Amino acid sequence: MKIFVANLPYHINNDAICQLFELFGAVISAKIITQNGKSKGFGFLEMENDQQAEQAIRHLDGSPIDDRNMIVRPADDQSPSQSSPHKIHKRPRLSFTKI
Repeated sequence: MKIFVANLPYHINNDAICQLFELFGAVISAKIITQNGKSKGFGFLEMENDQQAEQAIRHLDGSPIDDRNMIVRPADDQSPSQSSPHKIHKRPRLSFTKI
């Protein structure tokens, strides 16, 4: 099962988040998203066993790490071509011309 993890302290790396989730079962992969080499505070994991992943989600969601409470949710498996009821639609930009 794929898992989304957010609201992480910026010093948390792939190994640290992997070790945390391995307390609940085998982790296939862990990736903290970075930009210019710096953490963006969120990432994705994949766990081998769905039941263990669900247990990790239940136990870790809202858990404190440093001064932040982690957000842990199942990751959205839908491809961009499928419609999603949770998709956020951006408002169109308005352009104004000088008079």
